[in-house]
Amino acid sequence: MKSIDVFCVFPGAVEAAVRVGVVGRAIERRGVEFRTFDLREYAPGGRIDDMPFGGGAGMVVRVDVVARALEEVYGVPEREVKRERRVVLMEAWGRPITQSYVEDVAAGGDVTVICGRYGGMDERVREELATETVSLGDFVLSGGEIAAAALADAVIRRLEGVLGNKESLIGESFSDEEMLGPPQYTRPSVWDGEAVPGVLLSGNHAEIRAWRERRARERARARDV
Repeated sequence: MKSIDVFCVFPGAVEAAVRVGVVGRAIERRGVEFRTFDLREYAPGGRIDDMPFGGGAGMVVRVDVVARALEEVYGVPEREVKRERRVVLMEAWGRPITQSYVEDVAAGGDVTVICGRYGGMDERVREELATETVSLGDFVLSGGEIAAAALADAVIRRLEGVLGNKESLIGESFSDEEMLGPPQYTRPSVWDGEAVPGVLLSGNHAEIRAWRERRARERARARDV
């Protein structure tokens, strides 16, 4: 994956979250191309939504607006974009993003993210233009911008050369199906009567590794309760 494009209503929100830290530096170094596009620029009169057919509350993002945006940016008919790129639709009811999904995206082709907003997205976007639909979890956000930023950050940090020390990826949460990151401590070794576990100060690397693995698995079991 060398490119991520995000189509949304509030590009500034996505840019502000992604163009920071190691991920922001990777973008600046052009290790990955990251772009955002305002759907309102491709809408008649700047309005991207309309009332739902059949009635009901809320407004629905129009399929023709999304199609025009894809066609103008990529220079091919809107239905053909997904032949060359992974087109991810962000909707609250989509498949929850997991670490295995992030790794699959990072190892694959270029990505386009389409963000829902308001009362949802015309179903024809999912049926005709997208390759898949994902979410941050089983809850509702005002729009897909936060989810898009989260996915972009998670994917970009997995790319080769983004993290200064690739060993940082080893042993972190979700690096193994049954693994969460272990408890971490730093200075001071004693704070307000609370001391760092002695094994971490022992210098015995085998015992430290065993302790971390044990605590990480205990954390994973506690999380499932």
